[in-house]
Amino acid sequence: MDIFAHSERFIMRLLSICLCLLLPITAHATCEGRDLRLDLSAETQAELDRTISDIPFPEGNHWIATKDGTVLHLIGTLHTNDARMGPVVDRLTPVLSQADAFYFEVTKNEMDAFEKDLSKDFSPVLITSGPTLVDLMSEDDWAALSATLAERGIPSWMAAKMRPWFLSMMLGIPPCLMDTPEFDRGMDTRLTELAEKHDIPQHSLERIDDLIALFDSHPLEEQVASLARLAGALQAGNDQMITMANAYIEEQHAAIMELAKMQGLEVSGLTPEEFDAEWHNFEDQLLVQRNANWMEKILELKDQTAVIAVGAGHLSNDYGLLNQLQQAGYTLERAEF
Repeated sequence: MDIFAHSERFIMRLLSICLCLLLPITAHATCEGRDLRLDLSAETQAELDRTISDIPFPEGNHWIATKDGTVLHLIGTLHTNDARMGPVVDRLTPVLSQADAFYFEVTKNEMDAFEKDLSKDFSPVLITSGPTLVDLMSEDDWAALSATLAERGIPSWMAAKMRPWFLSMMLGIPPCLMDTPEFDRGMDTRLTELAEKHDIPQHSLERIDDLIALFDSHPLEEQVASLARLAGALQAGNDQMITMANAYIEEQHAAIMELAKMQGLEVSGLTPEEFDAEWHNFEDQLLVQRNANWMEKILELKDQTAVIAVGAGHLSNDYGLLNQLQQAGYTLERAEF
C-alpha cells in the first residue's frame, strides 16, 4: 500500500508538469481493484488489530481540538479524487465555513507558483550534474526499476535523471491514476474550494523548498541504495489504491499505514531488521519531522477557529498531530466526517 499517500498530491502535480512538458501522456485504465483487507488471513488481521490498538488516535478524519479561546478542526485528507468525498464536504461545510482560516500542507496558490517556476527549471526534481541512476545502480536493479516506471509513463532516459526520493514516491502511485479524470481533486482540493467560496484566508504549514530539502537531505548514493532495496515494497497497484481509498472513507488512517508496513515487509525481500530501518527513515522524513515543524506553527494559533487540513497519515501515532496537541494541553473530541 502507498506509504506516501499524504504527499501524493504534491508528487502527482510535479509529475504532470514533467510529462506534459516533455512527453505525450500514456493512457491507462482507470483505477478498479479489490480491497486487500478482504483477503487478510485471520492471523494477519489479528496482528494488525493488535498493532493498531497500541497507536494513539488511530481513527477519525475530523477531530476538534480546543484550548482557551482556540478551536482547531483537524481534517485528515486523501490527496487523490474519490466521488465519496462529495457528501463528506457537504456535511463539513456548515461548520468549516465559519472558520477564521484554513491551514494546508501547501496552499494551492503556493503550489501554482512553484509549478510555474518548475516549468522553467526542473533542477528541484532532476539530477543536473554528475552520475545518473544508471551509473549508480546495478544493471539488474535499474532494469527492474525502469520497467516499473515505464508503466507510469516515464521512459528510462527521463527516469535516470530523476532524484531518487521523487522516484520512490512515484512507485507508490498506481499507473491507473495517470488517466483518471481530476486525479488530484482530493479532499485538500475540495476544502480549498470551500475556503475560496467563503473567502476564508488560506495558509501553508510548510514551504515547498523546505519540503524538497527534507526529502533530499541524504546523500545521493544513500538515496539510490534505499530506492533499490525498497523498490518492490513501494510499488502500488490498483488493489492498493482501492484499499487505501476505502480505508480512508472509513476513517481508518492508522490501519492504512500499518497494513502498508506489513505488506511492504512481505514483498521487500529484506529481513525485518533491514526493512524496519528503511521504514523508520521514510517515516521520519515524511511524518515525524514534518509534524514537528507544523506543530510550531499550529501552537502559535491563538483565539481563533482554524481548519488544519493535512494528509490523514499525519494524525495518528505518538508523533501524530492529535497526540501532540493533547500533550500540549488541548482537549480533543472526535467529530462528524
